[in-house]
Amino acid sequence: MTPNSKLTTNPIDASELSFDDFKTIVINDYKIAYESRQASLLGRKEVLTGKAKFGIFGDGKEIPQIAMAKAFKNGDWRSGYYRDQTFAFATGICTLKEFFAQLYANPSVEADPASAGRQMNCHFATRSLNEDGSWKDLTEMKNSSSDIAPTGGQMARLVGLAYASKLYRQNPDLSYLKNFSVNGNEVAFGTIGNASTSEGVFFEAINAAGVLQIPMAMSIWDDAYGISVPAKYQTTKEDISEILKGFQRDEDAAGYEIFKVRGWDYPALCETYQRAIDVCRTEHVPVLIHVTEVTQPQGHSTSGSHERYKDKDRLEWEREYDCNLQMRKWMLESAIITEEEITELEATAKKLVRETQREAWNEFLATIKVEKEEVIDMINRIANGNPAISKIASLLASTPDALRKEVVSSARKTLRLSINNPSPERDKLINWYNSQASLNEDRYNSKLFTDGIESPLLVKQVAPEYTEESKMVDGRELLNACFDANFARDERLVAFGEDLGAIGDVNQGFAGLQAKYGDLRITDTGIREMTIIGQGIGLALRGLKPIAEIQYLDYLLYALNILSDDLASLSYRTKAGQKAPVIIRTRGHRLEGVWHSGSPMSMILGSLRGLHICVPRNMTQAAGIYNTLFRSDEPALVIECLNGYRLKEKLPENVGEYTVPLGEAEIVRTGTDVTIVSYGATLRVVEEAAEELAQLGISVEIIDPQTLLPFDTKQICAESLKKTNKLLVVDEDVPGGGAAFILQQVLEAQNGYYHLDGQPRTLTAKAHRPPYGSDGDYFSKPSVDDIIETVYQIMHDNNASKYPSIF
Repeated sequence: MTPNSKLTTNPIDASELSFDDFKTIVINDYKIAYESRQASLLGRKEVLTGKAKFGIFGDGKEIPQIAMAKAFKNGDWRSGYYRDQTFAFATGICTLKEFFAQLYANPSVEADPASAGRQMNCHFATRSLNEDGSWKDLTEMKNSSSDIAPTGGQMARLVGLAYASKLYRQNPDLSYLKNFSVNGNEVAFGTIGNASTSEGVFFEAINAAGVLQIPMAMSIWDDAYGISVPAKYQTTKEDISEILKGFQRDEDAAGYEIFKVRGWDYPALCETYQRAIDVCRTEHVPVLIHVTEVTQPQGHSTSGSHERYKDKDRLEWEREYDCNLQMRKWMLESAIITEEEITELEATAKKLVRETQREAWNEFLATIKVEKEEVIDMINRIANGNPAISKIASLLASTPDALRKEVVSSARKTLRLSINNPSPERDKLINWYNSQASLNEDRYNSKLFTDGIESPLLVKQVAPEYTEESKMVDGRELLNACFDANFARDERLVAFGEDLGAIGDVNQGFAGLQAKYGDLRITDTGIREMTIIGQGIGLALRGLKPIAEIQYLDYLLYALNILSDDLASLSYRTKAGQKAPVIIRTRGHRLEGVWHSGSPMSMILGSLRGLHICVPRNMTQAAGIYNTLFRSDEPALVIECLNGYRLKEKLPENVGEYTVPLGEAEIVRTGTDVTIVSYGATLRVVEEAAEELAQLGISVEIIDPQTLLPFDTKQICAESLKKTNKLLVVDEDVPGGGAAFILQQVLEAQNGYYHLDGQPRTLTAKAHRPPYGSDGDYFSKPSVDDIIETVYQIMHDNNASKYPSIF
């Protein structure tokens, strides 16, 4: 067998097997477990010797994961955490060589398909997409959603992965999506450590799955600790399944089927997982498998030792009840294998792991070594007797396993030291460095978005159409018509959130649509923002087009961890191996009150790179943005204006078809004196101010970026500054918040600084949240008076005689 081949488990059905067949399966299972343990041990050594930066491994969980892998079928999904390496080996999701390639951060998709070196080891993912961003047939694969390190973070998306099976089973209109499901028979497997069950997202997800009644199989690896903190400080009664007994289903109420099994008992584990997953798959109910008495032989990670916090008795117990050792003992006692045979198996496995590790290390270094030799040669040619430059080449040559950063850094330092000595040799090094820059951009910085054939940036722009008969309607009615048209057009669209279904959301954008399209497609949820977003991620990973509603922009904070750690980084951390085109719909801006008026754009811009951030000024623009997003495959946040639902707008005849391109700013008022950039609800305030400013002889040009990510890709703002030479950014975020981002984009990214003849200004909300009432709004956020006076001051600073001071 080659080191990179995939050796997978087989399900055990003793009634259909001869003893020899049974022996073969069991021995193969032990072989996988033993190889996994050796990979853990060797991986730790590679970190401690400096070849890898950090290591976290799945030792002590091998046998439970072997049992779980037997029940995992093509089409199923995993949403787990960084202890699942044996499961990954047993299912073929990861090979030994890929495991070590990830440990060394090999930036090649071929070497590390999970993340192309972007995630630390044991963060697994399968590649759902072809190179052009189109979907593979996920029913023919064993699927793993991309792991994230934040503890418990995998729980939110797990809900959505399982919920997709329910939709595929119960909605016959989805049957044409044959690449994503076979009648909804797929199970979503979740894994978590016992300590992480203390996280709020765990309880939120457990409750959501129980309410939804979805095929979610939750495994808890219970080793009695969370790093150094024992279970008595983590869990009431020190037993998670004990406190979850209230979720156990019975003849009177739906709930979970709960199982408990010891982590070192191979036969019981195999039997338990077969029973649990059969119930989950056939009855479409959630199951919980609490795997107790698990060990962690190497401690939490390579950054510490568990001998510091476990007493002698505990360590002795862990050595005796090591799951691999217990399986070995059971195999010998059951005459499945002899001592000589198992010793030979272990020696062969140890050798294989060592050879695979060396091969992965050599492959990681191969291209770097070529680059290293090229650079050493070029530096020596440039040196021409210069001892300082010659020393750079000598130091690089004396570094046997130099990393790419050392090669590139040596080249850059040489170019700095030789700046006053131009030569053909120096030009050659410059050309090499420039060519490497684009390669390294691809290796380390690419694919924040999928950038595939369904990118929203490729959606054809279609203008709204009006006739003399076009009606004036409330903004909410325009949105409603947009959603109605798109739900009729695309069966993949689903929407869910608090108050979204029966009443059609708190502002009536979905009014009447649940009655028309059914409660599978337009659904109420409980108050659970983290798993509303996770529900969207899981559905989107499985080929559906979810709209996840967060009722108000302020409530986004409750889901920020899932949005930032999981959704926003998904394309980047898999190098476009997975995508989740979730649309998060919310509303915000100028509603009075501390908890319903936030505009935390700097928080959003800082934490959600990887999402398109859309800030339409009215519902016509919002509908056009939705139409673009519904026809594309990248995630986005759309923030509707709270005070726009009852304002009258003309209803386009093609309300479900016209599109607003992302990243294209619009000049909503032309002017010659001052450029004002603003967005969302504040834009109407700016427009009102512009009327009085015109009476004062000041002509303002108003630009609406429409989306903040991407921002003004055609550089309309900079073009405007060439004419006005003055800039004001009006924003509802805190001082130095979203306005600072816009300034950076206009002045730095667009070189707008060079067109200014005065200080650029920002006008923002105050540093605190707005107090309640209209007066609170007036004195806390930019008002018409504030805008007029700020623009007038800009003109006064430029020409005091023409524009004398107001105050």
